[in-house]
Amino acid sequence: MVNIIFELIWYFFIYSFIGWCAEIAYAAVKHKKFMNRGFLNGPLCPVYGIGMVLILVFFSSLKGNFFFLALGCSVMAAVVEFFTGALMEKVFRCKWWDYTGYKHNLGGYICPQFSALWGIGAALIITFVHPFLAPLISMIPTFIVRLLGIILLVITTGDFLSVAGAILQLRKTARIEEIAAGMQEVSDRLGNAIFRGIQKRMTRAFPNLEKDGENALAARFRKKERKESLVFAEGCSFHKLVWLFFIGAFLGDITETIFCRLTSGVWMSRSSVLYGPFSIVWGIGVVVLTMMLHKYRDRDDRYIFIFGTVVGGAYEYVCSVFTEMVFGTVFWDYSKIPFNLGGRINLLYCFFWGLASVLWIKNVYPFLSRWIEKVPEKVGKILSWVFLVFMTVNIVLSGMALARYSDRYGGKPAENSVDSFLDTHYPDERMERVYPNAIIKE
Repeated sequence: MVNIIFELIWYFFIYSFIGWCAEIAYAAVKHKKFMNRGFLNGPLCPVYGIGMVLILVFFSSLKGNFFFLALGCSVMAAVVEFFTGALMEKVFRCKWWDYTGYKHNLGGYICPQFSALWGIGAALIITFVHPFLAPLISMIPTFIVRLLGIILLVITTGDFLSVAGAILQLRKTARIEEIAAGMQEVSDRLGNAIFRGIQKRMTRAFPNLEKDGENALAARFRKKERKESLVFAEGCSFHKLVWLFFIGAFLGDITETIFCRLTSGVWMSRSSVLYGPFSIVWGIGVVVLTMMLHKYRDRDDRYIFIFGTVVGGAYEYVCSVFTEMVFGTVFWDYSKIPFNLGGRINLLYCFFWGLASVLWIKNVYPFLSRWIEKVPEKVGKILSWVFLVFMTVNIVLSGMALARYSDRYGGKPAENSVDSFLDTHYPDERMERVYPNAIIKE
């Protein structure tokens, strides 16, 4: 397991470098000059590395089908790019890339054209490049792989912190000239030179950084002038997302239970956890869908349906791979349903994701959002943390019980008091009642 983690670290750096080279080439063609388009000072674009590592983990099994591999890579690239762009704008008050001028873009963070391009490129790399790259890394002595991996992580972390610090300072003062005027004297000249160099490079690579810094400064002054809102969970805030996760997990479980009753004629548990009717897959899906589409709920239903169908299908596929990797258990198998992909997803249920997306964004979310915001602020925050603690303990305990259930199936005896506790309180009969469709992998 440790060796696999260090291999993934190496893949992160390799594909971050390849992504940096691609950005440099694109900038050279567009601007006719060299521009370091990476966030870091080093020759790395981490968003590419993160995206490729996730693709390798979750979609490598699709390399026998180029179309679905490219589709999965496109969705993963879009999701990573969206949340990376949104997070960086939230933290640094600056938009690092903007697809606003492209058709069907989502908040300027992603657009179908570039997502498809990233997906095809990633699929080509996995099909033709990675098979040659993996054996080369396996030839390097394990000691060197681990040592260089740690060294590169330390250097990159330091690079990230230096750049983030410089940009946050730029956000505070809004202008590089103001930063330079307030810097320390002769004893700090070397550090300041590096500091200024980072800021100047970032401003050259991302011209809107200084402008956005000024906008952020003005926004802060306006915020001080405004009276603080007393509405609980206003907008798409942390507390609202916690409530939506809890509600979405409950509604998802109830929906699946009724659907199974109507189609199979039996009542069966569809819960992901030991305590309560909650489907974690639906809860997380609701949160991700809300974060990506809540600002665009006025768009055409067809757009939201297609988005939900594609992203929902990819999300369900990732969940299936993840649970099998972590727990050694398959919680659903669509092998007997037409148009399935490895038994993990099928076209009919992907359409359900699309319909659910339209229903959620257009009807359910606006109603629940207004209802949640009516909750008294103090009571709402207390309940948020109660929900969060309860569900965290529930998920951890369920995961431990599932792992032990898998070990028992493999004939592994209890080795400690924790195993004995799980065997006593969560025997096979109870696990099979909660997870009736679970299949233990050999």
